[in-house]
Amino acid sequence: MTLFDKMMTLDRRWIFLFLAVVCFITYYGKFQIPIPVNSEVRSVYNKIESLPEGSIVFLGIDYDPSSQAELHPMTYAIMEHCFRRKLGVLTAALSQNGPGMAEQVFMDVVDSMKLPREYNGVEYPARDIVKGVDYVFLGYKPYFSLIILGMGQNFRIPFPADYYGTPLDSIPMMQGVNNYDQVAFVCDLTSGNIADAWISYGQSRFNFDMALGLTGVMAADYYPFLNSGQLIGIMGGLFGAAQYEQLADNAGLAKDGMRVQVFAHLVIILFIIIANVGFFMSRRKQGN
Repeated sequence: MTLFDKMMTLDRRWIFLFLAVVCFITYYGKFQIPIPVNSEVRSVYNKIESLPEGSIVFLGIDYDPSSQAELHPMTYAIMEHCFRRKLGVLTAALSQNGPGMAEQVFMDVVDSMKLPREYNGVEYPARDIVKGVDYVFLGYKPYFSLIILGMGQNFRIPFPADYYGTPLDSIPMMQGVNNYDQVAFVCDLTSGNIADAWISYGQSRFNFDMALGLTGVMAADYYPFLNSGQLIGIMGGLFGAAQYEQLADNAGLAKDGMRVQVFAHLVIILFIIIANVGFFMSRRKQGN
């Protein structure tokens, strides 16, 4: 049996094992890969960076565990950036699994803020992030199109109380915050058609600055809205999240994931080349 015959009969389990070893080594490796930054991600970062202290940023956490790997790192990076800038973070979940995602992010980011850090050469002291003062979680409600429209009238219409049962009128951060007019920026992080509703019933009707964080397979569909000016930015997939971490100088899950993803893709491409070479050489041999 020739080398090419062995290539064609290689047990696929060896390929999976090799790929698993490569992923393990690259995940725990201490090296970094270069992350080029696209203008559509830089626009999101620059928008948050430009907001004056005390401004309100609305984050829609509208995804579930199936897309957690791509969208969770975006949520972490943006929320911590907002807290470091001393911006108020108003959140809601219009996906039924969103509250679990939001609770996990709050818990981890609040813990991270208890440590002093340096980002892009700026020293940020440790802060205690207080629920109701620094952030408000409105919770989940079904029929997302109606909820988006209702919040445009008054957040208290769909959400008379927050996720924890506290009336909005008694929450310090919500004093004087009635609708999108008091929100400086809206960013929806989603893996479904909730993004369409935010554009159609939110941005188009109430004309606020908006960006989207999307899974990689969704991102291309929303560039027409970026080109029309309805969106100021788009973050697509794990690569978009890694770009935001790069800009914020806050390496996290996305940059680690990109390191693994790049080498995993190289391995897959390598085996595709090997398989094609083996196939054509075997056919050539049979032809002879």
